[in-house]
Amino acid sequence: MLHTPLEQFQIILLFSIKLFCFDFSITNLALVNFLVLAIFAAMVFFFSSNVNYLNETSFFFIPNTWQVFIEALYETSAQLLFDNINAEGEKYFPFISVIFTFVLFSNLIGLVPYSFTTTSHLIVTFTLSLSIFIGLNIICVQKHKFHMLSLFLPANTSFGLALLLVPIELLSYIFKPISLGVRLFANLMAGHTLLKVIVGFSWSMLLLEDFLAVFHILPLLILVVLMGLELGVALIQAYVFTILTCIYLNDVVNLH
Repeated sequence: MLHTPLEQFQIILLFSIKLFCFDFSITNLALVNFLVLAIFAAMVFFFSSNVNYLNETSFFFIPNTWQVFIEALYETSAQLLFDNINAEGEKYFPFISVIFTFVLFSNLIGLVPYSFTTTSHLIVTFTLSLSIFIGLNIICVQKHKFHMLSLFLPANTSFGLALLLVPIELLSYIFKPISLGVRLFANLMAGHTLLKVIVGFSWSMLLLEDFLAVFHILPLLILVVLMGLELGVALIQAYVFTILTCIYLNDVVNLH
């Protein structure tokens, strides 16, 4: 049986659940999504508490190692938010922190052997970016009403220049969710595909019976380096996805 590097991205049906005309079947993609949410919820619930001398549970007073990790995630989200938006952006902190945490955990869990990378599927990343885009537009309409049209027409623009700028600005605005979703999908898919190719090459060299088999250590070393790079990509792409969301949020809040 021939295994291709793209086989790891195949969505597999695990449990078929159908009710009338609705399909609630569980796939590996849905299972990993639930697992990401469950892991983060368990970390917050179990690891963010300490046991004091009276054997009572006390939260958030003296942080343990896991609580420090969770606080670091929230501090990173807060830093990204406040670096791109003024003090008014504080109310959007839960929105930004959830996005950063979900993308980060989805990327990291995809590096576990025999796991599944949900963010390597365009339908997932584009649905996420489109949902964010719709939410940002709702915020912009609620805050600025018809003044939101100034996003497409810079101030003090002549009529002739406006005929050129408005279509360009409108087109670039529409492509924001597309670029946001495609960037995350393309980086994760390319990295995992490259890892799969190197693993297959290393395994093929391991099966050789002549003296060339000793050279299998070279692709294995490359694999270790690529695994480190893929870990960096997982972290950086979560950071980039969140910071672009903050920039887009700043645009609709302050009409830049």
